[in-house]
Amino acid sequence: MPWSQVTHTFQARSKGCYLVTNDVLKAIESEVRKYKIGMCNLFLQHTSASLCLNENVCREVREDLTMALDHIAPESLPYKHTDEGPDDACGHVKCAVMGVS
Repeated sequence: MPWSQVTHTFQARSKGCYLVTNDVLKAIESEVRKYKIGMCNLFLQHTSASLCLNENVCREVREDLTMALDHIAPESLPYKHTDEGPDDACGHVKCAVMGVS
């Protein structure tokens, strides 16, 4: 059974929830054309980023999700792990809640 693998690097962004569908489609477009049916597995190689499927009809959904995650893991807590800045540890907490891939 044939398969393909593509590595893609997302542009750095500030914290928040983003639509990445078009970025992913653009990255895999040439490979996808080779197949009539298949499966796409997305894997993040970053420890404080997550992928989740959600509604994308209105921007408020992403804003609400960001607000809720900031409430669950606010930057203001006295985190010990701050090697990459004040949002480092809370990013790991949010990732643990959401899951990586």
